[in-house]
Amino acid sequence: MVAGDISAIEATESYLAKAREGQPALNAFISIDNEGALARAGALDSLRVEARSRMRLFGIPIAVKDNICVKGGKATCGSRILNSFISPYSATVTEKLLSEGAVIIGKTNLDEFAMGSSTETSYWGVTRNPLNLSRSPGGSSGGSTAAVAAGLAPCALGTDTGGSIRQPSSFCGVVGAKPTYGRVSRYGLVAFAPSFDQIGPIARNVEDAAIVLEAIAGYDPRDSTSVNCPVPNYSNSLERDISGARIGAIREHIEGELTRPVRDAMDAALKALQSQGAEIVPVSLPHLDYSVAIYYILSTAETSSNLLRFDGVRYGHRSSNYSDLSSMYRATREEGFGAEVKRRIALGTFVLSTGYYDAYYLKAQKARTLIIDDIRRAFGEVDYLIGPTSPQQAFEIGERADDPLMMYLSDIFTIPANLAGIPAISLPFGSTDELPVGVQIMAKPYEEAGMLNIARALERADNHAPGR
Repeated sequence: MVAGDISAIEATESYLAKAREGQPALNAFISIDNEGALARAGALDSLRVEARSRMRLFGIPIAVKDNICVKGGKATCGSRILNSFISPYSATVTEKLLSEGAVIIGKTNLDEFAMGSSTETSYWGVTRNPLNLSRSPGGSSGGSTAAVAAGLAPCALGTDTGGSIRQPSSFCGVVGAKPTYGRVSRYGLVAFAPSFDQIGPIARNVEDAAIVLEAIAGYDPRDSTSVNCPVPNYSNSLERDISGARIGAIREHIEGELTRPVRDAMDAALKALQSQGAEIVPVSLPHLDYSVAIYYILSTAETSSNLLRFDGVRYGHRSSNYSDLSSMYRATREEGFGAEVKRRIALGTFVLSTGYYDAYYLKAQKARTLIIDDIRRAFGEVDYLIGPTSPQQAFEIGERADDPLMMYLSDIFTIPANLAGIPAISLPFGSTDELPVGVQIMAKPYEEAGMLNIARALERADNHAPGR
């Protein structure tokens, strides 16, 4: 495309056609922007070669999760309460994608307000796993991972609060990375739990994920949690020798209750790294058993505060069934929020209430510090941590819909990276049947380059990954 052999319009038209064709079966998109994407592609085609060559993503169609703002487009967060909301501005990551020459082809489906692990709670309906339509694509970024896995988009953006990039990437057999907290701006991301939320890339291989991460990372003064530190050239660091790298195999994850395909894939992954000269060191993170409970106390407390703004007064859905201001609030939120969002608001309000704050919220914050200390001590012994992304492969749609606790446990291996704010990546490895298995690599803060390099080494060793 940079040379003009393929036009941006041709590439965009091809992916728009795939997105439209795949949408009825998968429901990966909430909206597909045919007109805007083609106009954008046409403008890119008019640029000189010199201008094109300076853009990392020139002409590349990208899908964006629908809780990330794109100016002039919907940002529904998968919720009825934002059904009619049109964003008046773009998120920083959106601006960065456009400045690097990307073409945004549509907004992808997600669990409502990113609260879920199966992409079943969206107001816009269930998203299906393209590898097996009876299975969940995971969540909450299931629309983005399904779109990439099905070839409806070459890459996508997702968000990760407790594993919402990595768990669906594992289920759909794609690569998904959560950067260090503060590495990528959250400006323009509709908040779920701001002390956990991060935006990251989803792609079909490690190199593509590295290129997209390069494009969206960097300091942003509009985000108070953004960290001002240099962004390495991730894609140029992928073929380094990993011999001598010390990789910690997390006992609590690897020796846990794993399905046979997950256990076999993990064993093969550890052997593949050893064969390339890495040293595998058993490590223990003794407080990990508390991670799910900690996460669902702290994240719901933040949810309770963040979702107060959706009241029917300023924007979004407003109920027509009310008699005064108080009843308008009640009716709007009753109609606008789904069951899972209401459950998390209620739980968060409870743990913040008088008499329970110290018993739950404050204690959870202290326990979060214990997990951070465990991880910090582990990184004193090793360079990276490894384990399965999920204890099982993709489960059946509807299998956990009526059991919130089992659904929450889907993120048991991904949550620790969010609690500690460290980078983590999931990539498929060694799966021989139709359902992939994800392997997760975690790194020290701001060590995304090394993490991606280890992931690329695993990718090279995967005999079941032709073309990656």
